[in-house]
Amino acid sequence: MKLLMKAALAVLLLAGGFVATREFWFRRMGAFLIDASPPVKADVAVVLAGDWRGERVLTGGELVRKGFAPVALVDGPPQHYEIPESDLAVPYAVRRGYPESYFIRFPMEAWSTDEEARIVVAELRRRGWRSFLLVTSDYHTRRAGRIFRKYAGGLRMTVVASPDKAFRADGWWRSREGRKTFAFEWMKTLTEPFGI
Repeated sequence: MKLLMKAALAVLLLAGGFVATREFWFRRMGAFLIDASPPVKADVAVVLAGDWRGERVLTGGELVRKGFAPVALVDGPPQHYEIPESDLAVPYAVRRGYPESYFIRFPMEAWSTDEEARIVVAELRRRGWRSFLLVTSDYHTRRAGRIFRKYAGGLRMTVVASPDKAFRADGWWRSREGRKTFAFEWMKTLTEPFGI
């Protein structure tokens, strides 16, 4: 009985300690998802699909505007009423002042970041590009970078973070969208090594 009481007390102390320091741990867990670098010159910026707010394509356009890449390859599976995401993203960027010539639309059939990586890397090789900026939402950079490295052997890749309005590493728990983004990305991060 004494052992059970000690165990219960230890659990309560641990839970109390976590509650008291939860924001510290939440920040750490949010920051862990981000693994990006400043942009460097590359042959192309690759804008990944999966951003419904348009921040990734705008980041890609800005990288071209600043001379880090001559063009942005915008991929996109047909997830919205059979319209490829690239066909929605590029006009969105054009409406925000980026020239259409900054972008190459690259519709594809991919339903995971792993499938997306295989298809994109094959296209980069086909076009003879040797270096690329991988543009994705900040919370997606660690996982996307790890997946793309599996296929990008011989290509120089720099992962560039696009800010996401719904996710902030230092405050994701304060909004419903932030909590959902955090939960989905951590679930995918933990299950990706198992092919789930």
